[in-house]
Formats: sequence, structure tokens, C-alpha cells
Amino acid sequence: MFAQTIITSTLKASEASQQPWNSHDTWLVVLAALCIGLIVLLIAKFKMHPFLALILGAAGVGLGSGIELGKVVTNFETGVGSVLQEVGLLIALGAMLGKLMADSGGANKVVDTLLAKVSGAMVPWTMALVAVIIGLPMFFEIGLVLLLPVIVLVAQRAQTKLMRIAIPALAGLSVLHGLVPPHPGPLIAIQAVNAPLGLTLLFGILVAIPTVIICGPIFSRLAARWVPVAAPQTAGGVDTQNNQTDPEVKRPPSFGITVFTIVFPVLLMLVKAVVDILSPDSKNPSTIRVVVDFIGEPLVAMTLAVLLAMLTFGYAVGLGGAAIAKKIGQSVGPIAAVILIVGAGGGFKQSLIGAGVGDSVAKWAQGASISVLLLGFLIAVALRLATGSATVATITSAGIVAPLAGSLSPAQAALLALAIGAGSLFLSHVNDAGFWLVKELFGLTVGQTFKTWSVMETLISVVGFGLVMLLSVVIA
Repeated sequence: MFAQTIITSTLKASEASQQPWNSHDTWLVVLAALCIGLIVLLIAKFKMHPFLALILGAAGVGLGSGIELGKVVTNFETGVGSVLQEVGLLIALGAMLGKLMADSGGANKVVDTLLAKVSGAMVPWTMALVAVIIGLPMFFEIGLVLLLPVIVLVAQRAQTKLMRIAIPALAGLSVLHGLVPPHPGPLIAIQAVNAPLGLTLLFGILVAIPTVIICGPIFSRLAARWVPVAAPQTAGGVDTQNNQTDPEVKRPPSFGITVFTIVFPVLLMLVKAVVDILSPDSKNPSTIRVVVDFIGEPLVAMTLAVLLAMLTFGYAVGLGGAAIAKKIGQSVGPIAAVILIVGAGGGFKQSLIGAGVGDSVAKWAQGASISVLLLGFLIAVALRLATGSATVATITSAGIVAPLAGSLSPAQAALLALAIGAGSLFLSHVNDAGFWLVKELFGLTVGQTFKTWSVMETLISVVGFGLVMLLSVVIA
């Protein structure tokens, strides 16, 4: 599905760029804005469940765009399936691991050790560092579900506002996901504009570090004032407010065992990422390469992590098979609504893409006569706003500006890939499944999610692009 999305989006962008902007394109952009506003109104004003509001918004896009009635349903179903096959399963596996970690006492051990080493103003900075390490090889969604119990428990134990801890972690995960290889978006942009991988990785790290600092620990002070909420009672299926070690646990896991279990999937994905970078040619892979690629896939890595957690947070602490199975079952129920809402967000995104909103933005881009770095950034921003998908924004933007990248130096090509990545993170809102994931996991309202997550994503995009432009001046 992911490869198919890449091919389809690139072809659409190429075809759209050969046609002039017309009144129908204007209507599609207006329609997208109206339907986004409708979703926000239904949820915020009329208190409709987000799942139903997203379905109605997707229907409005499909019916208003004039596409075939059959495609209105098909586009939505395709979007839901695409998101759930990648994100939904990972959310469920992360909830299972989190439940076992919390009930075994492992989460308490991590939080107690963390707060014993750092305190006060240093806690947000530590969370940002932890998120950067976790997020280096991981998709944003996996890193979030893994860190969720720790984020919430740290906020409770440190007696601080949730956003002071959550924003630094979210920033660390998001920046790495959008700007630093081996994440899919940066790799796609690198390939499209023919940028050198090593140089892009170096520049990406140089841009990522100050971006995380500004948009994480520093911005969290402001975010905590705008949305001064406490940690939620439940997070990802774990009752964090009354978190207690299960009475059946005879010997809670040590700090080392707990950390190893958490980073186990990180290590598997990191090994795969390193192999992919050092040996990109996979036409005739060795047996070791095949095995590494398999166990490094997010779904496989997370499944293996849950199996390991059943041992380290289950049998090893004195729990029996029945107790472990019960806890895994209990972890899935509370996140059912989260999975449905995230899936519906993916359906709304695909409804916008299927209606041709992304194509309309691509047409507009062809008439722009500006710096190639700024052009790549603005196209990615427009596509991110229109479709809600950072990946689609990256793929399509890179395809549009690729012909202009032929005359660039290797350093400028690397910066172009990063400019596109920065633009793809701009203003996550209701057509982004990540928006709903953050909202539901942290128990926020739509308005609170806009004030925190959406503003943070916009800040990451702008700061990241500003640093890219600064580097372009320095190396010119």
C-alpha cells in the first residue's frame, strides 16, 4: 500500500502539473476548507463524536467534488484501511506493551529512576532527549505509544502540567520523523532530488537539534500556559491516575530490564536502518539482509517487543499465563475508539486526495517563480494543509521540484530535501490521523489539540525551514 501510494501520488502530481489552474481547482480548495470547518464545528459546537464527524466531512468532500458516487465510499474505505494497516495495529501492540509495563511496576521504576537523576526544569529537556533517541529509527506513532505511559507518569510524579512533558517528547519524535533519514519521508525526498544521503543526514541532524530545543522544551512553557491540563486518568489503555503494581507481581522488573524491553524494537529498527543506509542495493540480498529487513519492519519489531514484554513484565515477575492474557485483553478495549478515530482521519485524508485537492495544489505550484528551496517548502506546506499527509506532501513536492534540482550542487540538493521535509510537517489539523492520535491519547479537546500539537508542528516546520535557509547562506 505504501509503495502504491508513492507511485500514484507522483503520477498524479506529474499529470496535474501539465494542466492549467481552473475554476474547478478553486472550488476544490474552497470545498476542502468548508469540510474541515464543518468537522471542527460538529465536534466543538455540537459535541458530535469525532468518528462520525469525520465520516460526514469525507462525504461532503466526495459529494461536493463531483466524483462518482461509488468512489466517495471507496476513497474513504481505502484511507481507513491504509492507516489502520500501518498505525492501527501498532497502536494496539503499543497498548499491550504499555499495560504490561505499567502493571508489572516497570513504568514506575523508569519514572522513579528518571526523576531521581533529574528534577525541576531539566525534566522536559530529558524527555526531549529520550524522544530523540526513541524516534531516530521509529515511526512517530510507534514512539508515541511506547513513551505514552512514561510521559503521563512523569507529569504526575513531577507535579507539572502535562504539556511541559508531552510537548518536548512530541517534538523530538516529530522532528526526527520529518527531517532525518532513515524515515520514509526524508528518504523519498533524497531519492527524488538526487541528494547525497550522508550529507543530507548530517544537515538533517544540524537542523533537528536546535529545532527540537526551540519547539520542545522552550515552547512547552507557552503550551502549558495555553492548555494548563493535568495528566489524563487513562492513557493508551493504562490507568495512570491509579497506577499500582499488580498484587500478583512478586518481583518488579529492574530499571535495566525495563529500559531494554522498551528499546528492543528501537534496536531492531535501527539495525535495519543502518543496513539500508550502508547497503541500499537490495536486488540480490543475503540471507542476513532478508532476516534483518524482516525483523526491522515496524509490525514485526513491535510484535516481538510484546512477546518479550510477556516474558520480562509477565512470567519473570511472577504472573501466570492467564493473568498476562487478561491484561493484554484489558489493554485493547480502551483504545478501540482511538483506533476508529485515527482510521476515520485517514479516510478523510484519502477523500481529499481522491477528490483531486492535491492535484489542484500541484497545478498552482507550476506557476510559481521563486527560489527552489522556498518553492519546495511552500508546495509541501500547501499539500500538507490540503491532504493532511506528510508523506503525500513529501512525495508530490519532491516530484514537482525534481526537474529543478538537476542544476543544484550536492549540498543544495540535500537542503532541498530538508526544505520539503520541513514543509510536510506544517499545521497538522483534522485531516491528519496524527492529530486525532495525539488528541485521543492525551485526552484533549479539538481546541486544545490545535493550541498545542498543531502550533508545535507549525513551529517545527517554520523553524526547520529557517535553519535550512540559514545553512544555504553559510555554504553558498
